[in-house]
Amino acid sequence: MIHARRLAAMQRLILRSFLCCFLLATAGCATMTVGKLDRAQSVAFAARSSDLTCVSTHGCALASPLRDLGDAAFAASTPEAPKHFALILDRGPDALLARINLIRSARHTIDLQTYIFDEDDSGLLVLDELLAAARRGVRVRVLVDQLSALKKADTLAAIASQHVNFDVRLYNPIFNDSRLHYPQYLLASICCWHRLNQRMHSKLLLVDDAVGITGGRNYQDDYYDWNAVYDFRDRDVLVAGPVALDMAGNFEAFWGSRRSVPAERLDDVARVLLREGAQPVRHAPYRAPERVAAMSRDASDPEVVRERLAAHALDVVNVHFFADLPQKHRRSAPDDEPTAGTRLREMVEGAHSEVLLQTPYLVLSDHAQDMFRGLQKEAKPPRVVISTNSLAATDAFIVYALSHKYKRRYLREFGFHIYEMKPFPASSTIDLATIAAGAEEEKAAALANDEGIGPPGEAPRDEMPGGSLGSGSNPNASQPRQSPQQLTENAAERHIGSGAGIGANYPVPLRRAGVRIGLHAKSMVIDERIGVIGTHNFDPRGDHYNTESVVAIEDPAFARALADSIRIDMRPENAWVIARRDKAPVFSGLDYSLGKVSEQLPVFDLWPWKYATSYEFVPGPECPLPLPRDDPRFRQCYRPVGPFPEVSLSLKGITTRIFTAFGAGLAPIL
Repeated sequence: MIHARRLAAMQRLILRSFLCCFLLATAGCATMTVGKLDRAQSVAFAARSSDLTCVSTHGCALASPLRDLGDAAFAASTPEAPKHFALILDRGPDALLARINLIRSARHTIDLQTYIFDEDDSGLLVLDELLAAARRGVRVRVLVDQLSALKKADTLAAIASQHVNFDVRLYNPIFNDSRLHYPQYLLASICCWHRLNQRMHSKLLLVDDAVGITGGRNYQDDYYDWNAVYDFRDRDVLVAGPVALDMAGNFEAFWGSRRSVPAERLDDVARVLLREGAQPVRHAPYRAPERVAAMSRDASDPEVVRERLAAHALDVVNVHFFADLPQKHRRSAPDDEPTAGTRLREMVEGAHSEVLLQTPYLVLSDHAQDMFRGLQKEAKPPRVVISTNSLAATDAFIVYALSHKYKRRYLREFGFHIYEMKPFPASSTIDLATIAAGAEEEKAAALANDEGIGPPGEAPRDEMPGGSLGSGSNPNASQPRQSPQQLTENAAERHIGSGAGIGANYPVPLRRAGVRIGLHAKSMVIDERIGVIGTHNFDPRGDHYNTESVVAIEDPAFARALADSIRIDMRPENAWVIARRDKAPVFSGLDYSLGKVSEQLPVFDLWPWKYATSYEFVPGPECPLPLPRDDPRFRQCYRPVGPFPEVSLSLKGITTRIFTAFGAGLAPIL
């Protein structure tokens, strides 16, 4: 018997090893020798220029009202009383304007850390500006998570060879490649699933260790209102002052981590260098060049920057930067080591009157559920108000589907007041005029190309792992026909556990066309005295897998400004209210009991009829103002619109219901 079990185990081991070898071979990712990597690095280093376009002490830095905030804050600070300025970046174009202006104003150093860095208009504009800064004498360091780094190894090879002042590294490169393809991803899922899930979700732009930006935005058109089909409602915070030194220390820890690999020492990038040598940076023409030119002009105009940005900065006190370290990804990391997630929970546990939370994905970890359940047991529990995505708005329909079953728990046990973002919000901060202008230019560029893919020389994205579940169907069937390039540009930030960029996570089809908006902001206000903006989605991935960073500011003026911004997204014209649905006409008790039992099942949710549904505000003489769900007049002023309003019943909608019914237990890995 023992011999038979050993034989079976050996057979499984041999089969697994054979499969891994086969996949590795088919992936074409045989590891390069150290000698070849050394030669590739030598090629890159030898090609790097040391010439400067500027001989000024401060690198011909642009005079900037934003950069001046840093000088003013440090000048007014003492060790006992640090001084800070903070600016909430709500609008996408303003967030990009701030970044370009700060890059141009850098005198000594620029450190950029991000999860996604795409080769679309916004990404290429930032890349061009970073290279220009390096050539005028600024030390530039760029750290990108491997999963969503620059999409072409050729691009990485070129920028790694440009200048002695410019360095780029990728975090946690699986198989030491800059991109993963299908066979590699499958192999990684078999051999190293834990490491595959460990992503650097931290985001930071730091200039001269004096002014920093962190928040939800990556470097992709979707985050700056530059996508003609789907854009994110997102938020960053710019902080100037001594807390920037904490940001610098955190970046340094990531930069020096063994998981941060120089681009020129990645296998696929090294192959390009050895095969083609160092090449100049080439990228496709901008899809909307007039829009890019307008942004560039504004970024050089100090009056525009002052009026749109610097004039709105707040003088704040008690600024904190809570950020995970790369040690979070070590198997030996202690469980009790403080993380960004634990810091957030500590702040929530100290709430007295209200917790106002905005998150794109309402998936709560066990620790978070215990915390909110405990708050409800207090003599006078704080009010918990949540702004999140609807199924119609989200970019990650699987995440929504798998968390949908828990709305009963959210309403009854945690006392949540939930507002779900509409896909076409009427009064959001999204600049529809900017999107429309860019769309016309993109349309003209597509028409100029025989294939309708975009400007000549622009290749479709080789996305990891690429493709889609049911790839034969259009993921935006209700929209006008899109080119392959447009379809791939709609892919935004993805979670490994929910598909890692697989097309199944595209937005679901809707009943009508238009520029769709999806919530991506991660913010919180506690008792209108503490405001928090960062990268943490308040979900299990942020707690256990991703590294995250947040800025917490204990300042009533800042907290009120942030709360006002979040509440814009909760207005009736921008969001639906989630509340208990009407009881079933017959067997309501049985319906409720079966639903409750089904919700507790670890994996399967066998009862498809949900406790909660969406409601639309119907104004009138008796209903002049919106009401909370627990107001006695709620049902007089609101009408039910179904669990998935605006969603077209299609194959994707059916898939959503299937995931909702049978896969909710997978939510903790999303």
